[in-house]
Amino acid sequence: MKRAAAVLAAVLLCAMLVRAGATSVAQYPRDMGAGPAGPPLRETQGVWSMRPVHFVGLGDSVTAGFGARDGYGYFDRIVRDPVDGSSLRRVFPKLMVENRAVSGSTSVGHVRQVADMPVTAPDVLGWVVMTTGGNDLIHNYGRTPPRADAMYGASTVQARPWIAAFEARLDGMLRTISSKFPGGCRIFLATIYDPTDGVGDIERAGLPPWPDGEQILAAYNDVIRRVARRHEMVRVVDVHGLFLGHGLHCKDRALKYYRPEDPHYWYYANLEDPNERGYDALRRLFLNEMAAAGVPRKSARSPQSR
Repeated sequence: MKRAAAVLAAVLLCAMLVRAGATSVAQYPRDMGAGPAGPPLRETQGVWSMRPVHFVGLGDSVTAGFGARDGYGYFDRIVRDPVDGSSLRRVFPKLMVENRAVSGSTSVGHVRQVADMPVTAPDVLGWVVMTTGGNDLIHNYGRTPPRADAMYGASTVQARPWIAAFEARLDGMLRTISSKFPGGCRIFLATIYDPTDGVGDIERAGLPPWPDGEQILAAYNDVIRRVARRHEMVRVVDVHGLFLGHGLHCKDRALKYYRPEDPHYWYYANLEDPNERGYDALRRLFLNEMAAAGVPRKSARSPQSR
């Protein structure tokens, strides 16, 4: 039902843009390319750990896999990839999988996702991926006055207290996640991508102009990086950097982030989520960060905020 509701929401968004006389994302044809996308996978040898590992997905539709066929979202492809076989199943023989992410959810709702997680046994290693904050920014597409969990159209001054609240909220969520894994955990926290490729012309997709949108997005990503530095078990996954050059300006050769090796569009028709090549790129980025992070030898507790 949640997936059906999310599909309906995407359809209604496109219909709204068409009725408004704008050039909607659905009307704007783009070449999505073919084949693998994103960085080459790091070499991984053998088993990373024989401990029981609980792999958990938290957050919004990006982790839920909206816009991809079953099994082709980044979370599912990290577990077991249907194309090249690189996956956590290979490196963690005792892998348990749970995806709690909900399409359309904001960081306010993610607090409940995290709080509802059970405490695991002391011998279990937590392995967590999380995408949060994106819907705080894009909702409600300028259709309603900006508010804390639907900021679209806000000024930087107006958004300042909401950004501060997001920082406190995220810090609390990371502490709570850590407390759910007395045997230690790794948390892989994504930054938020920019479908305008750093240009800020979201109206190109048929949405209302948002003059301060780039500054508020940058502030949210600064919060993600800043909060992550307070927690030794957290690794930032730079989704924002990876997706630059694969959005609305992917064919613009003059763009600072133009990607001549793959000048293709990585977003789904609703602009909020990746398409399947975008999910493949995410899967590779997350797996590479996981390989670089390594497995903690003992419980990695989060220090107090500084």
